[in-house]
Amino acid sequence: MITLYGSTRSSAGRCVWALEEIGVPYTLKEVDMRNKEHKSAEFLKINPNGKVPAMVDGDLTLFESMAINYYLAEAYKKELLGKTPAEKGLVQQWSYWSIAEMQSPMIQVFIQKVFVPAERRDDKVIEENMNQIPALMTVLNNALEGKKYLVGNEFTLADLNASSVIGIAHAIGFDMKPYSNVNAWLGAIADRPSFQKYMGMRNAK
Repeated sequence: MITLYGSTRSSAGRCVWALEEIGVPYTLKEVDMRNKEHKSAEFLKINPNGKVPAMVDGDLTLFESMAINYYLAEAYKKELLGKTPAEKGLVQQWSYWSIAEMQSPMIQVFIQKVFVPAERRDDKVIEENMNQIPALMTVLNNALEGKKYLVGNEFTLADLNASSVIGIAHAIGFDMKPYSNVNAWLGAIADRPSFQKYMGMRNAK
């Protein structure tokens, strides 16, 4: 039985979604961050970084959400990785692009708008990072021209990983209206039962 440590509202959420997409049995264990459970000696044996997500599958222990998702796909549903070497490369490209390029400015804004009290927010940080997002969103919008999904026109880990980052746009108040291809892509993804199950779990919190 796979055990995933984390919350659907953290970066562990994309791992929960991957598990639902794959359809393998698993247990989700919440980690009480407020009471520093992630810094406990017990949890540090699982992830010495003291962060979520972390996963245990038999004798294997993994941390980092992208590594977990790649392992899950490789072990349980290989078609999510792409069918050819070219497709596999593109799945990795868009997955890593989403966290290396897009996630950072979005998270910087998210932290300021959600976690920092209004009187202490750094408007310069918000402005500088918001200004980075349109160019990145245009890259994605152009890549989706004439396509339902990012790679091979079939749902892959690229779509799951990238859309898990793009979803932050709504939480930070970024205007998505100009990006019609991205919006159509998000709509197609939202129709998937695995996504609906994941969102139901997330919204129940």
